[in-house]
Amino acid sequence: MDRYPNIEDHGLIGDLQTAALVSTDGKIDFFCAPRFDSPSVFASLLDADRGGFFHIRPDRADYVSRQLYFPDTANLVTRFMTPDGVGEVHDFMPIAGAKATDRHRLVRQLKVVRGTMRFAVEIQPRFDYGRKPHKLELTAEGAVFQADGMELTMHGVATSEATLENQGVKLERHGDGLRWTRTLREGQTGGVVLEWMGGTPRRISPEQVQELLEESSRFWRDWLHRSRYTGRWREMVNRSAITLKLMTYAPTGGLVAAPTTGLPEQAGGERNWDYRYTWIRDGSFSIYALIGLGYMEEAAAFAAWLRDRGAEGGGETGRPLKIMYRVDGSSDLVEETLDHFEGWRGSRPVRIGNGAADQLQLDIYGEAMDSVYLADSNGLQAGHQGWTELAAMIDWLCENWDQPDEGIWETRGGRQNFTYGRFQTWVALDRAIKISTRHGRPADVAKWAVERDLVYNQIMERGWNPKVGAFTQHYTTEVLDSSLLMMPLMGFMAPTDPMWQSTLKAMDRELVSDSLVYRYNPSASPDGLAGDEGTFSLCTFWYVDALARSGRLDEARLVFEKMHTYANHLGLYSEEIGSTGEQLGNFPQAFSHLSLISAAINLDYQLDHGAGSVGRVVSGAP
Repeated sequence: MDRYPNIEDHGLIGDLQTAALVSTDGKIDFFCAPRFDSPSVFASLLDADRGGFFHIRPDRADYVSRQLYFPDTANLVTRFMTPDGVGEVHDFMPIAGAKATDRHRLVRQLKVVRGTMRFAVEIQPRFDYGRKPHKLELTAEGAVFQADGMELTMHGVATSEATLENQGVKLERHGDGLRWTRTLREGQTGGVVLEWMGGTPRRISPEQVQELLEESSRFWRDWLHRSRYTGRWREMVNRSAITLKLMTYAPTGGLVAAPTTGLPEQAGGERNWDYRYTWIRDGSFSIYALIGLGYMEEAAAFAAWLRDRGAEGGGETGRPLKIMYRVDGSSDLVEETLDHFEGWRGSRPVRIGNGAADQLQLDIYGEAMDSVYLADSNGLQAGHQGWTELAAMIDWLCENWDQPDEGIWETRGGRQNFTYGRFQTWVALDRAIKISTRHGRPADVAKWAVERDLVYNQIMERGWNPKVGAFTQHYTTEVLDSSLLMMPLMGFMAPTDPMWQSTLKAMDRELVSDSLVYRYNPSASPDGLAGDEGTFSLCTFWYVDALARSGRLDEARLVFEKMHTYANHLGLYSEEIGSTGEQLGNFPQAFSHLSLISAAINLDYQLDHGAGSVGRVVSGAP
């Protein structure tokens, strides 16, 4: 494998507080601890020399590898095939629970299923994004890596009958890390357990590792069996649901946009962002997918997370909400660059933190209120305090909606009057009015209705471009924007409206490439950044739903089926897809998977009941 594997050549494992990427070559090349947004311990995906890794593979070059998940779980199997035998590495993380903890375990079980195999194992941690040196202490039972209060313990897996060395495990220092080999025959097992803040190394028996694996399998299967989805694409939807669960920080219910940072939207380019945070937008859309699958507990957890952010306010900006937060709800996201990292295949700069955190993005209020309305429609009502804060947010929006903002795509080319932001403002006001009316909650409904109608009329007068025959990205451009695919999905206009039909046809011509959909044309709409980008998987799944609701049901199904061919070998999607079908951007991407779920649920219903019909919706749209 190259110094930098393809982005898609990975599986994801996690314990609901952090996660790790495992390559098809058996290398853990991205892992942060103790949380998703903590500094990295392994990050060779961003710098092959300085990032650190944990590699297990055959001790020979003539092998091939394959990956799969144990069915209905997040337990990953990497299989190696050689002329002498077939071996497997079973990677998983025991669930950490709903209480924040510093104890996190990476379990790597070795198994030979045919013949014999000598495994080569190497551990090279690099603490704090490779910025902190560490000490290594070897013991008879394993090893401890220590750096400035951080500790990574390696527990050896072997029987209690003899020492590790007598069982073929001889630990050798290799630079700042460890390496060793171990030969196993058919039916034998071994392994390694790495534990963050794990204390003194101890020997773990193969039986204990197997018990941990079975406990993990039971957790995931029990969780997945709560899903009520029984449609045509069950395997893809189930894998997406598990992936979203893996990216949810259990102590707070916050969903990270992706478990990685720095993976580029264009190889060698500068569009490399840190996505290990919880966006109001992404989390709000996740409620649609979770409720659509029947996961009310998870939906309620994020709704509580959202309520808490509203209670705190947006800080010095005076706004009710920031656009993103850390998984614990804090908002210190100062952006910096890791200049010592070369980036994936030379894609620099590698950023941590996110400078877009303080941007004004008015659309988040619409997405948040739509998710609140959907939750309310499913029995998750806001209490008195929660409603008071929501009403105050809508009052603020009434006074502040008519101003330029940075928009949904967080462009760094200056503020504009983005049509999507205005449309989501209408959504926010519309859903707030409906909730107030439904429950008789106190609110200045008359004022809200006046502002809602003003927003609607402004969009129709200024967002519609008669020359283009479409709604455009903002009021002073002819550029199209696929975020507007949400207009009929969220009930702003009828999918049969001639203005919408004309907009959709314009998008067909300019934003769609063999079923894949671009966000917009960055060369026609400068966004403050150099380079191009791939198609956005989120937008392609929105396109599926828009086609179906607009009466193009057969075409919608074909686009959806084609999209499955762009998933990686495990059914995972990053943020974007490149010109030759490669995955680009941070991986895997929550937005891609939650929009896949929503599209599948809606498309299933329309295939059963006819184009344009909407049953168990995954949006609060009426």
